[in-house]
Amino acid sequence: MLVVQLKEGREKALLRGHPWVFSGSIKTIDQGNGEIIAGETTKIVDAKGKFLAWGAYSPASKIRVRVWSRDQGRKIDREFFRARLENAIRLRRRILHIGEFNACRLVHAESDGLPGFVVDRYADTLVVQFLACGADYWRDTFVELLGNLIECERVYERSDVKVRRLEGLAPRKGPLVGGDSFSLVRIQEGESNYWVDIRQGQKTGFYLDQRINRSVVGKLAADRTILDCFAYTGGFSVSALTGGARSVVAVESSAEAIKLGRENITLNKISDNNIEWVEDDVFQALRRFRDQDRKFDMVILDPPKFAPTAGHAQRAARGYKDINLLGLKLLNPGGLLVTFSCSGGVSEELFQKILAGAALDARVQAKIIYRLGPGADHPVALNFPEGAYLKGFVIQV
Repeated sequence: MLVVQLKEGREKALLRGHPWVFSGSIKTIDQGNGEIIAGETTKIVDAKGKFLAWGAYSPASKIRVRVWSRDQGRKIDREFFRARLENAIRLRRRILHIGEFNACRLVHAESDGLPGFVVDRYADTLVVQFLACGADYWRDTFVELLGNLIECERVYERSDVKVRRLEGLAPRKGPLVGGDSFSLVRIQEGESNYWVDIRQGQKTGFYLDQRINRSVVGKLAADRTILDCFAYTGGFSVSALTGGARSVVAVESSAEAIKLGRENITLNKISDNNIEWVEDDVFQALRRFRDQDRKFDMVILDPPKFAPTAGHAQRAARGYKDINLLGLKLLNPGGLLVTFSCSGGVSEELFQKILAGAALDARVQAKIIYRLGPGADHPVALNFPEGAYLKGFVIQV
């Protein structure tokens, strides 16, 4: 069995419950008589040889081991993963009002004790991601267990993300159960419905982590003119128009996303006259609207990840400040800025400071009226604060 021994004093994070062991913390690696296999179960011990945890080994990643369990007597096998999956699914059934929607996150990686493994449910379809060596090593077991625990028509893999490269894993996607003979999946979210492209769409097809925030926008949208930036397939736009917005301008750089967004407008029986789609880079569109002196009652900013890690935070801060400065300048008096960061490297505290600087440069008085985040299907383990990636504010000028 592979044994990873930590340097003196480097066990503190593990003892506090953190699930990662970085390469710089490792003193020795004893591979026994065999070769190292990516994802195999590894015993983690301190500098004196005392047991700390069982984990999954990732030879190419700076996160060299991801912890499965701190119970020395626990065997890491099929039954271990069955129990973890059952716990994750049970949590969603207990805390979510499933009747109000049929799409949610069922497994949220580290925060559900399953590092690198993500499962999203879209109606009768499960979309899975294996983002780390350990999850990839147990891939067949996870798929088999999901088939036993969840009734579904198909399981589709979307492990086509950049983070797999850091693990030394090639991107991969395609059907695992149920074949590939389908086009789009239709989901329901409150009064709204959406078509989801699980094969080509961003993330696993849709931004499930914004479900509660789409509801907030819908409740605030009545009689307002709205600018929806990074609109993707129209999630916020549909919520706003369903909530009574007078009009929406939706800016999105992807023609394919706009095409599906138009279909979502039709699906929800919303008049095309109430929404204007703009295919453009958001930064350029915002500057053009500023130069045209266009004004809105609400501006929604939901940009892609600018800072994947804390090391990128300062560079990303400039981008967040610029985009929010432009958004604030486009608001009518009393207008609302609904703004988000999904960058794990940007804390909520830093994001608020960036917004304060943007408001100062825009020469507006502004205040926070709501703090936003993901729904209960995206829990954050207290021992894994990195899981709190999505943060947002509703700001009134």
